[in-house]
Amino acid sequence: MNTPRIESKSASTSVRSPIIVNQLGAEVRAALAEHWSRPLIIDHPADRAAWEVAPEADVLLTRPLAGWNKAPGEKPAGWPFGLRWIQTASTGIDFFPAWLLDGPVVTVGRGISADPIAEYVLAAMLGFEKRIHEIRPRSREQWKIAPLGSLSGKTIGIAGFGAIGRAVAERVKPFGVNIKVLRRSAWPYVLPGIQPVDSIEELVEVSDHLVLALPATTKTTRLINADVLARAKKSLHLINVARGKIIDQKALLQALDGGRIAGATLDVTDPEPPLDGDPIYDHSKVVLTPHVSWTGGEDVKRLADKTLVNLDAYAHGVALADVFDKTLEY
Repeated sequence: MNTPRIESKSASTSVRSPIIVNQLGAEVRAALAEHWSRPLIIDHPADRAAWEVAPEADVLLTRPLAGWNKAPGEKPAGWPFGLRWIQTASTGIDFFPAWLLDGPVVTVGRGISADPIAEYVLAAMLGFEKRIHEIRPRSREQWKIAPLGSLSGKTIGIAGFGAIGRAVAERVKPFGVNIKVLRRSAWPYVLPGIQPVDSIEELVEVSDHLVLALPATTKTTRLINADVLARAKKSLHLINVARGKIIDQKALLQALDGGRIAGATLDVTDPEPPLDGDPIYDHSKVVLTPHVSWTGGEDVKRLADKTLVNLDAYAHGVALADVFDKTLEY
């Protein structure tokens, strides 16, 4: 996290002492309690709906797992009460109701889980190439030499070049790979070892491993569809650590069944979780995990650090970092 703190040892007339509803747990609470703005922290009761916040609060710290999947379609009476700022633990906002974005400024947890997600991606690539669990002999008769794959010389495609995409690129560089990247915004400059591409079609045509690290927006929904998959290399291993709706899952399974691509590692699905009986659960060419790629790192500490940076700014009345942009949808 590169955003500097705005330090102050004593409050002044220009400094707000915020009232914060905390839905992010004890570790974040402990970090906030020591903040120089002397915030009043309200621990949100576990049995209360996430949107039923104390009316006197001006800050809400929340996450999708706080129960937003049960939010009503219409905003509750009185919302957003006295809230002036909402900090979410997640980068994506698609788990939240649309009305959450129509009031106070919303800041997101951009980059918090980039490192563990990038490690997951690297594990998926190496697992696909080395097949360690597949070739394990369970008897003397099965003790046979089986050729393994390698990342060296392969083309790694990365769709989306935010914090996750950059973290993936840094981790695969030492393996002697070619890295091609598709990003929505213009390239201010090209990083060494990175080759920009102009379209998802161009990226899928050259990639041996394709990592989806794009935000879920109206423009990225079903970005990976039957037409795109028809242009893929047969060796393609597709890795989705973004959102399930970016892939047309029916088209993906058809491409796998038809041998048009080699495999997929999916940490996200649409819907999530898949319905009982969905063939994605036991497909021989799919490695499916239950949206866990973001775990395993210091994500809580990073979330606390990011929240403190924004709390500094909020208390001083200056611009917050990582504000959700309605135009970009992320």
